Amino acid sequence: MRPGLRRAAATVTLAVLAALTTACGHDGAATPTSTPSGYADMKQKVDAAESAAAAADRDATSDADR
Repeated sequence: MRPGLRRAAATVTLAVLAALTTACGHDGAATPTSTPSGYADMKQKVDAAESAAAAADRDATSDADR
């Protein structure tokens, strides 16, 4: 690639990145203030899976079947 063409491509790339950074950097858009939809359902499923894993672990280490 020729040096002039490489420099032009780099300049265009940096300009696009700067424009995207400026356009996407609004105060309100940086972090959402509410939880995403379905979060409560997802958390409930994770808690249930953790509980089931803990019960399976207790069952595997118990002496009741030995």
